[in-house]
Amino acid sequence: MKGVVFDIKRFAVHDGPGIRSSVFTKGCALRCEWCQNPEGLENKINLWYFESRCIQCHKCIDVCPEKALSFGKSGEPHILIDKNKCNNCGDCTQHCPTRALAFDSRLMSVDEVMNELIEDRAFYESSGGGITLTGGDPMFQHQFNLEILKQCRKEKLHTAIETSMFVGNEIFKKFINLVDLFIVDIKTFDSQLHQNFTGFKNSLIKTNFEMIAAENVDILVRIPMIPGFTDTEKNIKDIAAYVHSLKSDIRIELLNFNPLARDKYHLMNQDYKMENDHRVFSEAAMNRFNSIITSVSK
Repeated sequence: MKGVVFDIKRFAVHDGPGIRSSVFTKGCALRCEWCQNPEGLENKINLWYFESRCIQCHKCIDVCPEKALSFGKSGEPHILIDKNKCNNCGDCTQHCPTRALAFDSRLMSVDEVMNELIEDRAFYESSGGGITLTGGDPMFQHQFNLEILKQCRKEKLHTAIETSMFVGNEIFKKFINLVDLFIVDIKTFDSQLHQNFTGFKNSLIKTNFEMIAAENVDILVRIPMIPGFTDTEKNIKDIAAYVHSLKSDIRIELLNFNPLARDKYHLMNQDYKMENDHRVFSEAAMNRFNSIITSVSK
């Protein structure tokens, strides 16, 4: 079995306890307007052009068998990629001397992924770390990620998963006995607002969350603090009240807005709806929101 992987981040320290390796697999059903990893939304390998690396040697244009590359006009990138013609043969990447053209992901087998993960076993064991599956959303390539988790169980590695929980109940249920820590997003409590921001209502997400809350599993709820979207006192209070009504000891963590994702959208020639929003919440603002969570939990 093979899956599309766009990164394996070693020595990660923010994706669960201890030192970890985080496996980023492609595909996500939601379309959050603030997505931090837009390269992970579609489950396919894409060719990226890094203009800052380009020395304009034009070897890529000469070797492309599909004539998918061309010169850009004034105001456009120097090299343009016709996605309808490109078949991902990789000839251009092989001949580019500066890696100005590169694929954003690769096709990997479960064994290939595990071989990389096991290399750092000593760090996992010494720090209480392990493996985290993220993305995209690991639920999208669920068969591939379930196999990775099964192999991690055999290797006795701690497992965590970062997910929006937007997947069918039967699929989600298969992960429960294979995951030590669920790191789950709850973005907005209001179902209509959730649809406005992500494309879908959150009833399925709530059903899956209630499923794991009833199990003996470790859960961390993360609320992304997005200016103008999720940053209302009512939203924070509603989510905290909902979570603690199901299980009082579930941890809730606020994630500050990161405006740096805009560079990825530029690389992908896509519009970023948060393009002009540079707001990052101050420490005082984050403390105020955390105090709301604390007050609800008492």
